[in-house]
Amino acid sequence: MKHLILSLLIFFLSAHFSLQACTGLSLQAKDGAYIQARTIEWGESDLPSEYVIIPRGRQIKTYTPEGLNGATFQTKYGMAGLAIIQKEFIAEGLNEAGLSAGLFYFPRYGSYSAYDPAKNAHTVNDLQLVTWMLAQFSSVDEVRTALPSIRIIGLDKPGSTSTVHWRIGDSTGKQAVLEIVDGIPHFYDNPVGVLTNSPGFGWQLTNLSNYINLFPGGVAPHALSNLTLTAFGAGSGFLGLPGDVTPPSRFVRISFYKATAPQQPTGFETVLQCFHILNNFDIPIGIEHPVGESPDIPSATQWTSAIDLTNRKIYYKTAYNSTIRCIDLKNINFNTVRYQSFPLDKTHRIPANRIAPGLPPIPATPTRPITPVRVPGILPGVIQENHAVLKQESKATP
Repeated sequence: MKHLILSLLIFFLSAHFSLQACTGLSLQAKDGAYIQARTIEWGESDLPSEYVIIPRGRQIKTYTPEGLNGATFQTKYGMAGLAIIQKEFIAEGLNEAGLSAGLFYFPRYGSYSAYDPAKNAHTVNDLQLVTWMLAQFSSVDEVRTALPSIRIIGLDKPGSTSTVHWRIGDSTGKQAVLEIVDGIPHFYDNPVGVLTNSPGFGWQLTNLSNYINLFPGGVAPHALSNLTLTAFGAGSGFLGLPGDVTPPSRFVRISFYKATAPQQPTGFETVLQCFHILNNFDIPIGIEHPVGESPDIPSATQWTSAIDLTNRKIYYKTAYNSTIRCIDLKNINFNTVRYQSFPLDKTHRIPANRIAPGLPPIPATPTRPITPVRVPGILPGVIQENHAVLKQESKATP
């Protein structure tokens, strides 16, 4: 089983990184609520994804390339997160103290410490570093202080370029980016509050100066010799904003979208604003592959999340269901709740409802069912849709 899990993981990590992208932004509401939102992309196939609840006092073991024999730690704080590939690998999460962390792919520019079996007791793999942070710390500064106590490694083949970097934020609104190069951690304050992928964060900030001419609004008509030039439409001040899906272009675009976004009154309204902004970063199937080689999935953007660090809520929607769902950490008793996980979508069906009276609902688009999550248990009163508590399930997921 150990080798099966690691083989599956290596399959995902060794795929072409042109198929992977993430875009993140942060916004603060007028009421002080601080939101961190992001997309996660995988353009090759359906990306196994589930939401995970981890109680206080849980002992967590970490993987190394040899198996489940890395560092062991205990959860000081309860947490919830959105995991990829398997439930242990939380890609974006939040703990009850208001610390949030997420990983973003960072190919070819990061490099971890070489794996050394003699140092397993202090070794944490990159896909479990989010869990390590959320389990034990309540602030960005605490993470920064504790990080030198561990060695961060990758789980895939030696020499692979499948590294990640991390966005870390706390409920005070402080945010940092962590990149590991040649085994050395580098923390960056994030003055623009956005993140994508490669190249490094410092380069991305410098590259923004190439777009110093951009501004919100329109360009006023002006004369060119005897001809008066006028804009063709609204938004001409952003003429030249890059529109492709490469990480540098997405970094520029999300930076300007964030900087010009009107501040919303409340955290929930800001969450909705984040989803609207990130809709512009959905990657359609077809542009990342040669003609005729695209996979049969609805979007490379597998899911989008928005985390309200102040009010301790995780919101998400998926490529198969655009309904925004919410995990409210304040409704979870982390002393008694079980460690559990469930798929982000129960089935791969895109819902559509008729609005004409008297007509039956439109059948959902038939697609492959999702394999049920293995962890038993129910989660009453935690998952919400549109702020209405879903009907409590009476049976554990098989």
